[in-house]
Amino acid sequence: MARIDPNKLALEERVVQINRVAKVVKGGRRFSFSAVIVVGDGAGHVGVGLGKAGEVPESIRKGVEDAKKNIIRIPMVGTTIPHEVNVEFNASRVMLKPASQGTGVIAGGSVRAVLEAAGVRDILSKVYGSTNPVNVSRATILALGQLHSAEELGARRGVTLTSRISGQPAAAAEAVDGR
Repeated sequence: MARIDPNKLALEERVVQINRVAKVVKGGRRFSFSAVIVVGDGAGHVGVGLGKAGEVPESIRKGVEDAKKNIIRIPMVGTTIPHEVNVEFNASRVMLKPASQGTGVIAGGSVRAVLEAAGVRDILSKVYGSTNPVNVSRATILALGQLHSAEELGARRGVTLTSRISGQPAAAAEAVDGR
């Protein structure tokens, strides 16, 4: 997949979690910080990054840098996703389901942060297993990466998609229906 240039996007940063970690050494404990950061433009581009440093601002900066390296584009159908998807990342399982317009983002902490940064307005989600924010946000990104638009699937199969209603190609039918 082609890499997305973060400089061309108006990205918004969001801190999902800041965690203080301790390393026990001979003289006592050494503290450092890890930060899970989500960046997105609210229009179908989103990335998640993890930054670790001795100070909180530095860990956030590193997390933003990492997130910008891992930006993905997600296909959207109006304000929701094209189809249901289930993904497992380590001990976390995330289920994302399209929802009708006006439903809103029905999601918990980490999943909500990723979906809102991506610009998804209507979606249902559920996290099973571990709720560790690092793994849940990574699972959400994996799930969004597995989404395919109908046009993309049709092109891969060598089929032109038509609308059940009008019999026109799918893109033209959407313009006529106003969906």
